[in-house]
Amino acid sequence: MRITIKYEAAWQNSFLDGSNNEPLPKDGRGFVGSMTNLKKLNSEGKYSNFIQREISHDTVMGVLNRLIGDQRKLYQAKNCPNYFFAELENSITFENIHDHSKPINKEIVYIRNITGSTDQNSFTGMIKGNHPVFNSAYSSEFWGVLWLSLDQLFCFFEENSYSVKLEEYILLDPLIILARSNDLKELKPIDSYESIGKTVEYLKGIFPDQNYVESSGKINPIRLYAAALYIQLDRLSKRFDMKDACNRRGSNQYVYGYSKRGFNGPRDFMKNFITGEEKTIWGNPYLLKEKRKGEGEVTSLLTKANGVLEIHLDIAQEKALQLKDMIEAAGVSSFYMGKKGLAYVDGLRI
Repeated sequence: MRITIKYEAAWQNSFLDGSNNEPLPKDGRGFVGSMTNLKKLNSEGKYSNFIQREISHDTVMGVLNRLIGDQRKLYQAKNCPNYFFAELENSITFENIHDHSKPINKEIVYIRNITGSTDQNSFTGMIKGNHPVFNSAYSSEFWGVLWLSLDQLFCFFEENSYSVKLEEYILLDPLIILARSNDLKELKPIDSYESIGKTVEYLKGIFPDQNYVESSGKINPIRLYAAALYIQLDRLSKRFDMKDACNRRGSNQYVYGYSKRGFNGPRDFMKNFITGEEKTIWGNPYLLKEKRKGEGEVTSLLTKANGVLEIHLDIAQEKALQLKDMIEAAGVSSFYMGKKGLAYVDGLRI
């Protein structure tokens, strides 16, 4: 038996992680098509969230189930005791033939965000530069830890009475602190040596639930500066009223924009010092820019393909006639091939 499927503009990329051939997670499959996710590298140094999909055996089985009127996920159909193709899958092969008159297209598409997510790097409204955290008696000592060198930072951890002095030319306001935080976040990881080892042990004693060493064995300097802010907050609390120096949730207190092991980004920091709200993300183009050795900067876009899918079923004639009757009874005129695109049955022979 041979079933011929024609398809046009079938998307060859996926914006979701996981697979349709497995149970759906409680919160659904993760969206990986945002600009932030697309730029993430996996442990092998590759952009694993730019997912390319090709027609596979699972695709073919999904199409066949759709043609007989079964609209369940493939894993759900397979788990059913009356799964029609249970003993036929090994007898099914396919051939995917691209239409050369309508070549594979690379297109920019704009993915519309409807979840209400906010931009991690933007904010709205006027900036409140007169916030007490920037112009109080403790401000220079508090934020000054961000301007310490690494050697000075180690001394700061060792000495409870370490005096932090901020240079007079540094004027404190939200944008200055934001810029300094971003600079520290960009510092490259450093190898562990004696002074750092002592510091890590010291921090483990204060923040036992935090980890300051990466899986590579190196340490990101921003983690040490973040911990220093929390330690300085505690030290200054013995001399000043620090209620305006942090957010409070119950008995816990949080330095603006910082966790105990890192900087959370411009959005989480600036939302405390603006008259507006966090900036909503309306969507983003689906593309990936990467630098490849010998090629330079390469831009990858959404791929759309046109072609013919030939499905061959090496089954008994009686089973083939039964399948033909089921397809005709279901009367499926057109369907998606993958995420989008148009597909339909062009021929059916026994």
